[in-house]
Amino acid sequence: MSSAASGTTTNDAAVQAGTHAQAPPHPRRWIALAVIAVAQLMVVLDATIVNIALPQAQQHLGISDANRQWVVTAYTLTFGGLLLLGGRIADYWGRKRTFAVGMVGFAVASAVGGLAQNGETLFLARALQGAFGALLAPASLALLTVLFTDARERAKAFAVYGAIAAGGATIGLLLGGVLTEYLDWRWCLLVNVPIAAVGLVATIPLVPESKAHGNTRYDVPGAVSVTLSLVSLVYGFTKAAEDGWSAGATIAFIAAGVALLAAFVAIELRTSHPLLPLRIVLDRNRGGSYLTALLVGAGLFGFFLFLIYYFQVVLQYSPLKAGVALLPMSAAVLVAAGIASNLVTRIGAKPLMVAGGLVAAASMLYLTRIGVDTGFASHVLPSELGLGLGLGLVFVPMSNLALVGVPEHDAGAASATLNATQQVGASLGTALLNTIYTSAVTGYLTSHAPGPQAQLQGLVHGYTRAFAWAAALLLIAAVTTTVLVKVRRHELAATGGVPIG
Repeated sequence: MSSAASGTTTNDAAVQAGTHAQAPPHPRRWIALAVIAVAQLMVVLDATIVNIALPQAQQHLGISDANRQWVVTAYTLTFGGLLLLGGRIADYWGRKRTFAVGMVGFAVASAVGGLAQNGETLFLARALQGAFGALLAPASLALLTVLFTDARERAKAFAVYGAIAAGGATIGLLLGGVLTEYLDWRWCLLVNVPIAAVGLVATIPLVPESKAHGNTRYDVPGAVSVTLSLVSLVYGFTKAAEDGWSAGATIAFIAAGVALLAAFVAIELRTSHPLLPLRIVLDRNRGGSYLTALLVGAGLFGFFLFLIYYFQVVLQYSPLKAGVALLPMSAAVLVAAGIASNLVTRIGAKPLMVAGGLVAAASMLYLTRIGVDTGFASHVLPSELGLGLGLGLVFVPMSNLALVGVPEHDAGAASATLNATQQVGASLGTALLNTIYTSAVTGYLTSHAPGPQAQLQGLVHGYTRAFAWAAALLLIAAVTTTVLVKVRRHELAATGGVPIG
C-alpha cells in the first residue's frame, strides 16, 4: 500500500549520515528504536484507521458528501505541504525536541478530533494532525540515522521502520474496524492519546538530542505558498461538487491555487535556502518518479474512500468486515514489493513500473463492473489482488528513482519530495474524485424515479465513475514512466531505496 494510504515519512537526515558514521553507538539505541517505532506506527495507522470510521463519522456529524473528503484531505494537505519544512525544523531545532513536540501535538489534535461535535472541528483536527505529523515523521527517521552509526545495525533499524510503514496500514484497517464496531468511531482518533503518552514518557529518558549545525534558515514563504496553493485547489474542487465547474467561486479558487503554485516556484528559484531545490525535480528520472507518485497517490486514496463506502453503505458490511475485506490488497502489495526488490537492479525500473501501472489501471477499471448485488469474490477480490500486485511493482523502483544521481547534500530533500508528492496526490485526487462522484450521483438521481433501490444504484454509479477516473490516473502514471524514465539498471544498483508507506 502506498505511502499515501499510510501517512509516510522523509529521509531528511540522510545527509547527516557521514557526519555521524564514526560516532560511538548510543547504548540505548535499540530501546530508542522501539520508542520511535511506536510513534511511527501512530502516524501510519492514521492513514487507514480513520477511513474505516468515516461513514459513521459522516452520519453522526452531519457531513455532506461534498465535504466528507476534507476528513482525508485536511490531513494529507498539511502533512504533504509541511513535510519538507518539518525535516528542516527537526535538523535545526533539535530532533528529539521536534519528535516530542510532534508527538504531543498529534495526540492533542487526535483528542480534538475524537471529541468533535461537528464536521468543521473534525476537519481542523485532521489538519492539525497533518501539521504535527509533518514534524514527527521526519524527526523519527532523522533520529534513526543519528542513533545507528554502524551500517549493518542501521540496515536492521530501517528494516524495522520499513516493516511498520508497510504493515501499519493493514493494522489500521483491522484496528479501525474493531474500534468502530465495538466501541465508537471516535476511538479511531482517541486511541492515539494513550499511544503518544507512552511514547512521550519513554522519549524523555531514552532518546538523545541531536541537531545540525551551520546556517539554519527556514524557507517559510515557500512552505506557506505551496500549502495555501494546495488548499485553494482542493477547495476549488469541492466548490465544483456543490456549484459546478463553471461557477465563479470554483474558477477563482482553482486559479488562485495555480497562481500560488507559480509563486512557490518563483520563491524556490530566488531563495538561497529553498524548501525544494528545483534541481531535484528537473532531472527527468527523478521528476518522472515524483509525477508518478503524485498520480498513483491521487488514484489510490480515492479508491480506498469509495470502496470503503461501497462495502459499508451498499453491501452493508460491518466496519470490521470492511477492514478485513481490504486485507487481500495489502498482502498482494507486500508480495509484489518483495519480487520487485529482487528484480529492480536486474531488469531496471521502467519495465516494472510500466507493467505495474498497467496492471493496477486494468484492475481499477475492473471495479467499474460492481453493482448493488455483485459478489465480493467475483468482482472486488480480483481487483484488489491486481491492484496490490501492480502497485507493489511500482513502489519499489519508484523509491529507488527518487535518489538516482542525487548528491549527498540533497538526499534528504529528494526522499522527502517523494513522500510529499504522494500526499499531495492523495489530497488533490481525493477531492477531484469526490467531486466526480457527487456529480455522477446527482445526475443519476435526477434522471431516475426516486426510491431506495434507485438511491443505492445512484451511489454505485458514482463509485464506478470515480473508479474509472482513478484507473485513468494510474494509466497516465504508466505513460509518464514510459516517457520520462530513462535510467539504466546498473545506475540503480548502488542506489538505496527510500522508506515509503
